[in-house]
Amino acid sequence: MFTTRPTLRGTFGMVSSTHWLASQSAMAVLEEGGNAFDAAVAAGFVLHVVEPHLNGPAGEVPVVLAPAGRPVRVLCGQGPAPAGATIAHYRSLGLDLVPGTGPLAAAVPGAFDAWMLLLRDHGTRTLAEVLRYAVDHAENGHPPVERIAGTVETVRALFENEWTSSADVYLPGGRPPAPGRLLRNPALARTWRRLIDEATAAAGDDRTGQIEEARRVWREGFVAEALVRQAGRPTMDTSGARHTGTLSAADLAGWSAGYEDPVTYDRDGWTVCKAGGWSQGPVLLQQLALLPDELPPYGSADYVHLLVEGCKLAMADREAWYGDAADVPLDTLLSGPYNAGRRALVGETASYELRPGSPGGRPPRLSDHAMAVARRRAGTGAPACPTGAGAGEPTVALDGTTRGDTCLIDVVDRWGNMVAATPSGGWLQSNPVVPELGFPLGTRLQMAWLDPGLPNSLTPGRRPRTTLTPSLALRDGVPVMAFGTPGGDQQDQWQLHFLLGVTHGGLDLQAAIDAPGWHNDSFPGSFHPRGMRPGGLTVESRMDPAVVEDLRRRGHDVTVGGPWTEGRLCAVARDPRTGILSAAADPRGMQGYAVGR
Repeated sequence: MFTTRPTLRGTFGMVSSTHWLASQSAMAVLEEGGNAFDAAVAAGFVLHVVEPHLNGPAGEVPVVLAPAGRPVRVLCGQGPAPAGATIAHYRSLGLDLVPGTGPLAAAVPGAFDAWMLLLRDHGTRTLAEVLRYAVDHAENGHPPVERIAGTVETVRALFENEWTSSADVYLPGGRPPAPGRLLRNPALARTWRRLIDEATAAAGDDRTGQIEEARRVWREGFVAEALVRQAGRPTMDTSGARHTGTLSAADLAGWSAGYEDPVTYDRDGWTVCKAGGWSQGPVLLQQLALLPDELPPYGSADYVHLLVEGCKLAMADREAWYGDAADVPLDTLLSGPYNAGRRALVGETASYELRPGSPGGRPPRLSDHAMAVARRRAGTGAPACPTGAGAGEPTVALDGTTRGDTCLIDVVDRWGNMVAATPSGGWLQSNPVVPELGFPLGTRLQMAWLDPGLPNSLTPGRRPRTTLTPSLALRDGVPVMAFGTPGGDQQDQWQLHFLLGVTHGGLDLQAAIDAPGWHNDSFPGSFHPRGMRPGGLTVESRMDPAVVEDLRRRGHDVTVGGPWTEGRLCAVARDPRTGILSAAADPRGMQGYAVGR
């Protein structure tokens, strides 16, 4: 099969990320003797600088990690709703949905503390050693990718008229970032330098002590003070009004990232590991559980139809059963009997219904908004969200409504350590830049519903359900592959196609990434304004026209997008028999690269 790039192979270390500067920074850490976890942390902080339209330090990052010879773990870098973020408070403001921007949408920031725990518990480098690459790019500048300029232009009026601290960073002299000019963020560089200085002054040469002091400064020191001040500033958001947020000093001081066991599913000797039901992660596992023993030919119309219809059922269950505000019945959702019954719902034609299941006989319940949208859109063919490639999280809507995007880092080292991380949130279009810090608050609370009694209801101290969903796969019980993609609701659709390309299609990493992709929108979107498009299926124009026609004959409302628009996958792998490492990155987006030797 034709591929845009070779799958890289070597024995020393491999990195794949959504930006070449992050990949190269991670590789530099490996070359200097650091391990995969040191490299991932360094790359994560670089991504905060070079992909500010996609993520930031006050966003989130779930991590799936496999330390050599030890069990796979999930590190949760998703902060919860603040204590004051009650449904009653938002309803008192006349809101039916959490705004897509502004401080009302800000959860407790999670990314920074998660990076620090990963470095403390599994890394070997010091705080200064992993931050030096991000500091250099923020202080001395980096050539920005074109998409930063496009994002800034979309929110130019908002920045110039309302979010002036953001204009100071991203519209200096009234000009947006451009690839031919260096983009600097001196305030961010000063933040990290001050953090390093304060941590070193308090802990001396004690590496662990420095990291712990950095965590304290973030939660209780100058960083926390600036974040709380920003949350209290009236800010224009997507509701069209100015609101203050609910984030408090107590919220910041009282939360820490933490570890948990992954949720897993076994198929044909492969075990896929994901974050729990507070995330979208189990959707990939449910899709695997819904597959029959024998699959249609890879890439055929039968194959695409089967995957799309299974995705609709898994996503319907996500809407009814996933969230941190209630127990998620994952054992039943992944069980054989439950999925045998659900599998029988997949017919010869496309479904336009939202059909959650009833695990254990419990009746499903959806948000009032989701039910209203589903009733309004079912059978009409009218799009309730942007159609075409990249609809959902990866785009900024034409009306200026912002959805942000996500980044991805995968690393494997010569010792067999493996990690996948999906940093996101806190992007430049989420909230105004905190002037003292150089980065904004996040907006992950927009994913929670303002209806009581749902698994994903807005609840103080509980995590909003996130779309962030890195993956790690084992073969016969041994970690062999870490992978993931940006893309909001599309992430586990694109990852399933990639995974089956490797396990079912016989493709190597790059070929599985390059294969023509698709996504469907037949469920409520996770991002404001929470639209859906029943029966909607977007495919790349490289898909076989005969397959496209067959899908239309089956009733799918097919939109043909651009040739390279469905996915931004990254992957690394290790063959435990030979020790050979491999890596690949998606050409889509024109900025993700793999590097290694």
